[in-house]
Amino acid sequence: MQHIKIYHSQLVPSSNSSSIVVEGPVPPEQLAQYRMHPDLDAFRRPPEQFIALVEIAELPEGRIIVSRIEDLIIGYVTFHYADEMERWSQGHMEDLVELGAIEVADDYRGLGLGKRMIRLAFEDGQLENVITFTTEYYWHWDLEKSGLNVWDYRKMMEKLMQSVDMVWFATDDPEICSHPANCLMVRVGKQVPLTSVEQFDRVRFQQRFMY
Repeated sequence: MQHIKIYHSQLVPSSNSSSIVVEGPVPPEQLAQYRMHPDLDAFRRPPEQFIALVEIAELPEGRIIVSRIEDLIIGYVTFHYADEMERWSQGHMEDLVELGAIEVADDYRGLGLGKRMIRLAFEDGQLENVITFTTEYYWHWDLEKSGLNVWDYRKMMEKLMQSVDMVWFATDDPEICSHPANCLMVRVGKQVPLTSVEQFDRVRFQQRFMY
């Protein structure tokens, strides 16, 4: 299938720095010229995560949206196929793409960069031919720095995802079901065929009693 990638960029005024550029999907050769903010360490050490971002950008389905000041990445969002070890890859669906990591450096939170990056990814109908999903696990949330409890953080993440029309979907996935704050959120693109929606339903529910 064709994975549509249309580059967009926008400037975000900032009172304590130069203007912030929100852009993407960033081609791998362009992304390789940037550098990571040292606070972007939620998933790996920044140098290792930077390598992972470039590798994702090289994938046919992969897309990286970044916020940056000059060549310094201060936030990013990733889109890619699910890891082959996860349930979500079991359907072997070309039109099922995961909205994976979202991270913004501490000093730049509260500027709405997460929402801007996610919205930019959907500009010009780029993801209308895929089902986009994200799995929200409370153990990935930065509860300490945010000062939010687990339920308020979930509400914040739901609101963020709802900004691009992602909605809560039920599933019997054991990891998601392991805590009531975890959730699966999904956006079915307007061009996705019914056969893909039905296949995704079979991936979401694998226990017969759930049908």
